[in-house]
Amino acid sequence: MKIKFTADSVIDLTPSMLTENDITLIPLHITLGEENFIDGVDVTPDDIYAFVAKTNILPKTAAVSVEKFKSEFSKYVDEGYTVIHFDISSEMSASNSNAKIAAAEVGNVYVIDSRNLSAGVGVLVLYACDLRAKGLGAKTIYEKVLKRIPYVQASFIIDRLDYLHKGGRCSSVALLGANLMGIKPTIEVKNGNMGVGKKYVGTLKKVIEKFVINTLKDYPNYDKKRIFIGHTVIDEAILEKTKNLIQQHADFEEIHISDACCTITSHCGPGTLGLFYINDGGVEN
Repeated sequence: MKIKFTADSVIDLTPSMLTENDITLIPLHITLGEENFIDGVDVTPDDIYAFVAKTNILPKTAAVSVEKFKSEFSKYVDEGYTVIHFDISSEMSASNSNAKIAAAEVGNVYVIDSRNLSAGVGVLVLYACDLRAKGLGAKTIYEKVLKRIPYVQASFIIDRLDYLHKGGRCSSVALLGANLMGIKPTIEVKNGNMGVGKKYVGTLKKVIEKFVINTLKDYPNYDKKRIFIGHTVIDEAILEKTKNLIQQHADFEEIHISDACCTITSHCGPGTLGLFYINDGGVEN
């Protein structure tokens, strides 16, 4: 059986990972003012930063349409593939519901609601790729991935709160207080939604050690296969420090660094760093 993996553009895997694993992205849409763009195709995070700096307005993001999903799914199904498609959490976007509508019409397509975002989806996609490489069938892969979704650890620390403030997720009082006190909040994904976790005080460079150690301590039952460091415009020294800290306090086989897509950038802004891994101790593949 031929199996094809597709995903919306939020999975934040590196270009080489997409190519090597034959993963096709079906990108979300980004609106800057009156202009509509396709995430990662004709708009970049730098374009978003420039737009926000100029207008003081956040971009808008939009789900993939049913018709677009139908077109993409049909292309592979007609070639004899069974498609397994991954989406950002259904709590955060209509893409998943649109994909399910399209899949029902096309047939031979499994749609996965990741209940997550960014590389929190990416780790599930790569797990599915591991299973495909072992020769498992599409239905079995789909069922195994579903079992691991509740155990994905996705948390990130935010250097600047202005994007969250512009998006209505942070009050003016909280923004002022955070700026005055140097507060760096963490955001955690739970049950498909984002919520505030631990808060740190100091520069990002100073608090990153506490963030990494506390995350690994709070979620210690990690699958050793891989971990992702996802980020939006983080200094190389901080990224290297984060990687070194992970190596010191955990024994992952693979540590990957990935850039956040435009959709994630639109909501978090620059200076965001996250850790993503599966926290179920590793399951029998």
